[in-house]
Amino acid sequence: MSNPPDILCRILQRKAEEVRERSQTLPLAELEDRAAAAPQPRGFARAMQQTVAEGRPAVIAEVKKASPSKGVLRPDFDPEAIARSYAAGGATCLSVLTDRDFFQGHERYLELARAASGLPVLRKDFLVDPYQIVEARAIGADAVLLIVAALSDAQLAELMALAHELGMDVLVEVHDAGELERALRLEFPLLGINNRNLRSFETSLDTTLSLLPRIGDERLVVTESGILAPEHVHLMRSQG
Repeated sequence: MSNPPDILCRILQRKAEEVRERSQTLPLAELEDRAAAAPQPRGFARAMQQTVAEGRPAVIAEVKKASPSKGVLRPDFDPEAIARSYAAGGATCLSVLTDRDFFQGHERYLELARAASGLPVLRKDFLVDPYQIVEARAIGADAVLLIVAALSDAQLAELMALAHELGMDVLVEVHDAGELERALRLEFPLLGINNRNLRSFETSLDTTLSLLPRIGDERLVVTESGILAPEHVHLMRSQG
């Protein structure tokens, strides 16, 4: 793992504490029982691939209440209504923020959004421990986000293998060429390129454009952050 930026360091420190706290309240064995009883995963990667094969933009719509950089985005936050509107608007999948301390998210938001939309849902959080992967399945997640900047190579491989074992898909997120090189050593179908600079929190679509030529056709590339207008969608689709 490369040296994470300050904001990421603070988040990861909190995640380590969070895992310790939650595992004391709900032991891993009990959490595994809940995961085994959870609804069967909906095919997140399959839905994305099918939409692309049909020649349509595969949109992962985000259900997010707040962010560290912009504060509260939706004071009247209603995850069910948001999820239904995304589904009606043609989204292929959903991404739901579950981090509580920095994004004002909650695991319950994922459960509500999944039930309301009928779409495959990704748990968007800072996942650094196997406990969190099992927790994701227990709350009904169909896929999880793994951020290369937050993980060592060994952690990335371990968490990916566990997610697959539990039937979930994985979206592996990179921010630069070094992280991309690390990610490409593993086998997985969905690769996310985050256009947000983790140091400044500014976004630039040039991040995706610069990394795309390094990625083979066997992976479906998801461009993340900064897609704010139809012309941004057209630009990304024109690049493949």
